[in-house]
Amino acid sequence: MSLDPDKGRDEVAPEELTAVPVRHWGRWIGAGLVIALLAMVVWAFANAKINWNVVGDYLTYDRIMEGALNTLWITVCAMVLGLVLGMLLAVMRLSDNPVLSSVAYGYIWFFRGTPVLVQLVLWYNLSYIFDTVNLGFYKNEMNDVMTPFLAALLGLGLNEAAYMAEIARAGIKSVDSGQTEAAQALGMNGTKTMRRIVLPQAMRVIIPPSGNEFINMLKTSSLASVIYFDELFRAGDTISSRNLAVMEMMMVVSVWYLLLTTVFSIGQYYLERHFAKGSDREQPPTPLRRLRQQLTTFRTKSRVGGETV
Repeated sequence: MSLDPDKGRDEVAPEELTAVPVRHWGRWIGAGLVIALLAMVVWAFANAKINWNVVGDYLTYDRIMEGALNTLWITVCAMVLGLVLGMLLAVMRLSDNPVLSSVAYGYIWFFRGTPVLVQLVLWYNLSYIFDTVNLGFYKNEMNDVMTPFLAALLGLGLNEAAYMAEIARAGIKSVDSGQTEAAQALGMNGTKTMRRIVLPQAMRVIIPPSGNEFINMLKTSSLASVIYFDELFRAGDTISSRNLAVMEMMMVVSVWYLLLTTVFSIGQYYLERHFAKGSDREQPPTPLRRLRQQLTTFRTKSRVGGETV
């Protein structure tokens, strides 16, 4: 005699489950609106009174190419000056020496409080108050020394140093004080601790705003046109004064600025990833990977019973 109560009953197969993927209607609607707006902008510029042939012809014009190289050169030089001097000012600002701290604070206060354009004009017209430069071992007329390039370098670089000092100070302060105490316990002096312990860890905080400052410097360098430095904007403005294609030349200049900022933005992104290795357990996906993920998640596929639905 069987004691199994289920024996003899008809076995009923479980009902097959059907997985219904979630449809992201909001994404489709948002994407449609964005595409419609972009189409309107493209249509407006396509029908505007712009001679696009002129834009194409002058993109690789010699004067424009030279202006782009000058823009890149003054940006790199001014940023190096600002970075080195800014790091020094940040260390001075954090110093226990009241003289060093006060001088650094005064420098930052002055250069952050006056416009870059005013600083450029002041440096370029320094000959109004100083006829000559006399350093003992070197003497020359101020007009010969203060060239447009040097005036742009000092105006942009010294101003940038004030902002880089605050960025560097924030990065240094972000490092836990226990790191400094541990270095001192190992017998390291202040300089060695700053160079080998604090700054490498602070770079993770310093790099992102520094990259933004570099890109901002690339665009701010256009102000040097007022002191007759032949950078990209001045090259386009000079050409437009001859061919009267004002909007076309501004389009050319804009394309070059966009190209340069795009290249350095990509470099900044991968530099940030490099310095984030010590803090992030897992690196965030690259922009291309995120784009592929976004394109493949409009309709999430599911597998039920070996079939894709």
